[in-house]
Amino acid sequence: MKESASQLREMVRKKYAEVAQKPQSGCCTPCCESDAQPEDGFSMIGDAYDGASGYLADADLGLGCGVPVEHAGLQPGQTVLDLGSGAGLDAFIARQEVGDSGHVIGVDMTAEMVAKARDNAVKSHLDNVEFRLGEIEFLPILSDSIDVVISNCVLNLVPDKQRAFAEIFRVLKPGGRFCISDVVSSRELPDWVKGIAEAYAGCVSGTIPKGDYLKLIEDAGFGSVEVASERRIDIPAELIGKSLTRQQREEARDSDLHVVSITVTATKEPRHN
Repeated sequence: MKESASQLREMVRKKYAEVAQKPQSGCCTPCCESDAQPEDGFSMIGDAYDGASGYLADADLGLGCGVPVEHAGLQPGQTVLDLGSGAGLDAFIARQEVGDSGHVIGVDMTAEMVAKARDNAVKSHLDNVEFRLGEIEFLPILSDSIDVVISNCVLNLVPDKQRAFAEIFRVLKPGGRFCISDVVSSRELPDWVKGIAEAYAGCVSGTIPKGDYLKLIEDAGFGSVEVASERRIDIPAELIGKSLTRQQREEARDSDLHVVSITVTATKEPRHN
């Protein structure tokens, strides 16, 4: 049985609230079930943040699938929006790039994550980084006010992706751009994957095929759409859902069902009079 969009949002919100409140351990993604042991942990990001300027260990919950700032082309003085900012990791790295004259806004729909990010900002004495509570489909951001939007492994969790990209387009200044790291699927996912709530919260069943994902971006009005990086991620079947039948596991294996981490850039073309 498929959940409604509101049910999916609440399920994801609850799962990430639990992640925000847990002490950090080897179980570093919501792919882990609540009763998982540390050795069952699975991370899609690995050591990609090693050596990153602005890195803050307290903000690293192991939830990403890429490092969007690497391809965002950030410049001093820019205003940056981080969607699904979590504990603030990518926002703090972005702040290092835009400097004291820039401004970084993080938006997350989980109050516990926003509180954690704000605490991290205070501890780091960063007064030009702020975090707001809100949903990506209904951003608490003024239109035409953002130079660059970044996001890390979050858009796949949004039920209405078309609305999400429309909102990104709305808040960007003409000539602004986004750089999003996300996961897409190798093909249209079977219904039995889409119906597993645990898989959805773990960034699996919310994915759509790469071609469909890129088309949503183009349909939202963006130009210069490019895939800056791409890599296959093999997620252990037991982390997709303990309830899979043997037949379902075999189907996933025989059809090479997998997800791919991609980092996509695109531009809101300037208006011409």
